[in-house]
Amino acid sequence: MHTTEIPQRAEMLRRATDLVPLIRERAPGAEQSRRMDDDVVDALTETGILKMRVPVRYGGFESDTRSLVDVGIQLGRGDGAVGFTVALWWITSWIVGLFPDPVQDEVWGSDPDARVCGTLAPTGMATAVDGGILVNGRWAFNSGAAHSQWKMLSAVLAGPDGGGEPVMALVPIKDIQVVDDWHVSGLRATGSVSMVADNLFIPQDRVIAIAPLMMQQYASKLNADRPIYRCPMIPSASASTIGKVVGLMMNAREAFFERLPGRGITYSGYTDQRAAPLTHHQVAEAAMKIDEAEFHAYRLADLVDAKCADGGTWSVTERALARVAMGRVCQLAHDAIGVYNTASGGSSIYDAVPIQRITRDMEAINLHALNHPNTNMELYGRVLCGLEPDSPYL
Repeated sequence: MHTTEIPQRAEMLRRATDLVPLIRERAPGAEQSRRMDDDVVDALTETGILKMRVPVRYGGFESDTRSLVDVGIQLGRGDGAVGFTVALWWITSWIVGLFPDPVQDEVWGSDPDARVCGTLAPTGMATAVDGGILVNGRWAFNSGAAHSQWKMLSAVLAGPDGGGEPVMALVPIKDIQVVDDWHVSGLRATGSVSMVADNLFIPQDRVIAIAPLMMQQYASKLNADRPIYRCPMIPSASASTIGKVVGLMMNAREAFFERLPGRGITYSGYTDQRAAPLTHHQVAEAAMKIDEAEFHAYRLADLVDAKCADGGTWSVTERALARVAMGRVCQLAHDAIGVYNTASGGSSIYDAVPIQRITRDMEAINLHALNHPNTNMELYGRVLCGLEPDSPYL
């Protein structure tokens, strides 16, 4: 059992803001190496940013989601890949808190700084055996794997009648095969390699069914009354990751304005781009999209935090709103960053100019299945029309 003084939101915001220069400095090298920079991970650990969704009894902070948005914005201002990976660690830390309490002791009891990578997609198959399950499969997109000690995986557990039940399980990284296949166009520094299991045995206490989790039936007894765990999984995940997208928009804005003074528009009469009416429209349009994205991010965080505080029941509409808020912010960010990219000129395609990396990272974020604007908008529209949602991920 650990005790710690929990920093206030303003202090965590200050710590994250202070890290932005280091994160930006190391971003190009991290992209080249296709994994997060070691010094950045160390700094994130030392500042306690990675403890924000860890239970208090392990030295964590159990931070509310508005704090995650504040900090996530600063991390996204530094680098999209860092913001993405930290958000993933926040989400998996929170999910570990849903497992039986002895399992949490396994993860954090001897190493309170332990990190967990993983995804929700059940791309493996499992068979029940004495004392646990045997798992076979391949899982892609394991962001932060190089700096994680545990892997969270999902698989379909075969039933006696030929059917199957999705389950989630935790395994030490050392017990699973890591495949270095992360050769991609965006979010390169997340190091989101694939992992493979071949008849991997997982003890039964580290396996939980996914269906009860979606209904807020969690296995942990010690966390049952803690405010941050009075929330469905998907709204919690959306609120944990939405800030970094807003921050990436701000990153693009700062990168654009840093290069703006003295730049002309080639093959035009403008020797100073700042004098062009087109530029005025572009920067105004992008700025308004950032404002709109902040609104959606903080509204979602406030909804989550309010319901966590009073234990209120989530309606289907509110659950769908959490999905569409994430999708809307991603759409706004994609569009705003595209405006800055278009206005940056041909010289911006060089590796040394950040806007090209920011644009690629945002494209990758937008394609994530739980972020995709079209998917989330359709889901929200179905619910508004009185139809049943066509996805259990609410």
